[in-house]
Amino acid sequence: MERIVKPYRVHGGARVPHRKNTAHAETRAMPAPARVLLPMQQHVGAPCEPLVKKGDRVLVGQKIAGSGAAVSAPIHASVSGTVAGVEKVLLPGGRVSDAVVIDSDGSMEPDPSLRPPKAETLEEFLAAVRESGLVGLGGAGFPAHVKLRVPAGKAVDTLILNGAECEPYITSDHREALEHPQDVVEGARLVQGMLGIPRVILAVEDNKPDAIAALRAAAGDAPGFAVLPLRSRYPQGAEKVLVKACTNRKIPLGKLPADAGCIVMNITSAGFLARYFRTGMPLVQRRITVDGSAIQNPANVLVPVGTRIRDVVAFLGGYRGEPRKLLMGGPMMGLALPDDGAPVLKQNNGILAFGGADAKLPEPSACIRCGRCVAGCPMNLEPLLLEQLAEQRDAAGLARSGVAACMECGTCAYRCPAHRPLMQAIRLGKNLVKQAGGKN
Repeated sequence: MERIVKPYRVHGGARVPHRKNTAHAETRAMPAPARVLLPMQQHVGAPCEPLVKKGDRVLVGQKIAGSGAAVSAPIHASVSGTVAGVEKVLLPGGRVSDAVVIDSDGSMEPDPSLRPPKAETLEEFLAAVRESGLVGLGGAGFPAHVKLRVPAGKAVDTLILNGAECEPYITSDHREALEHPQDVVEGARLVQGMLGIPRVILAVEDNKPDAIAALRAAAGDAPGFAVLPLRSRYPQGAEKVLVKACTNRKIPLGKLPADAGCIVMNITSAGFLARYFRTGMPLVQRRITVDGSAIQNPANVLVPVGTRIRDVVAFLGGYRGEPRKLLMGGPMMGLALPDDGAPVLKQNNGILAFGGADAKLPEPSACIRCGRCVAGCPMNLEPLLLEQLAEQRDAAGLARSGVAACMECGTCAYRCPAHRPLMQAIRLGKNLVKQAGGKN
């Protein structure tokens, strides 16, 4: 196995509290809930259209929605039961999507037609990945078959498996590395072989020594493989930061990792691919971390996709107290939810519920020009300037100042001693540029 001594240094970031309360708790499997809601938009790109109607009986793994668009991913039944209909659901970030509603029969009967896919060529492999319904499981939701199709004229020499998991609380990828390290390596080798990539880097923050050891043992002397311990510093798992830390290459503005000779995959995505090519079962379940001060029994839970958050919390014993804030994802980049009726999505890696003081935002005060936001920005931006331009609704100024380069990691707001709402202002600024005809 190739040995890499240490990662390259990356500008900015922040030391955030880890709070990995569930890192050493084995994943618990949740039984079938009474009902699941499967939104047609669980990925970047075109939404799916339902392939079933009210009254139809469906089986686990059966394709129930799809799209002919190039950037999309099909959706499969996560429980067996009866289609109750199609209804509107509110997704994180305020989007509204159609959702196929399935009433479970409790049997979790799999579709008998499912078979391990055969992929002898790259095109067959990419077609199988698409049919699996896999999207980026680290949170972005980008269809995996699109990510793995290297654009013409691009040369990729490095596959990076992202196991950094730098957000506080979230430990779902940590558990994948501990519970299924062989699957992670098998999935990586599958991608490596199909795409002809010479080097594979399994990147894990150094606050997870057990995961690093498990992956090193699983990789053994696999050709071109290296496990790279990363500095434990947020946002180490962000794609642009990760590529820089692993290869010292920079992804150009508006470009993809392939433009820097890399493909980046979440380690759980790699583990899933290994299992899919063995069994033929598409993406119908998700390991999520459920934690926060309002959760009675924090845990990592394997749940059917589309399970309502309230049902997951009930499985874990309910709330410790009234939740004052619900987040889908981590506390740095997660999205706030209006209630716990929202369904778990494919790309969802965590649900956090906070009560009392943990949910209260501090009152912002005047900027003291300390420069911590600038020092912390991994993209070398000036967050205070972007905030001021957004308040002035200066779309041209925002574009000139590089607002499009912001990856919305929230480091600037976290490091600000005046508690300025920098991230909210920058998101507003990006929307202003988009409305003015610029690029977001």
